[in-house]
Amino acid sequence: MAASDVRKRVAAHRAELRKRGLRPIQIWVPDTRAPGFADEARRQSLLIAAEADFDEVMDFIERNSAWPDDEGDIPEYDAPR
Repeated sequence: MAASDVRKRVAAHRAELRKRGLRPIQIWVPDTRAPGFADEARRQSLLIAAEADFDEVMDFIERNSAWPDDEGDIPEYDAPR
């Protein structure tokens, strides 16, 4: 397949997505394969876990996560206590 065919298909696909009201964005995330990533993630996790309000913060996050419950419902927002 010629490169120009691929470009045309990609352009058409992007045009369709824009027509649907979407727009492209680019985000950069940490490279989990990078040397030292696991050590740094562990270091940060230990710092967070050592915080005095860790349990309170985790409870808040769990109460307000947009994950369906066992019945498939998404929980409503619950203000901090």
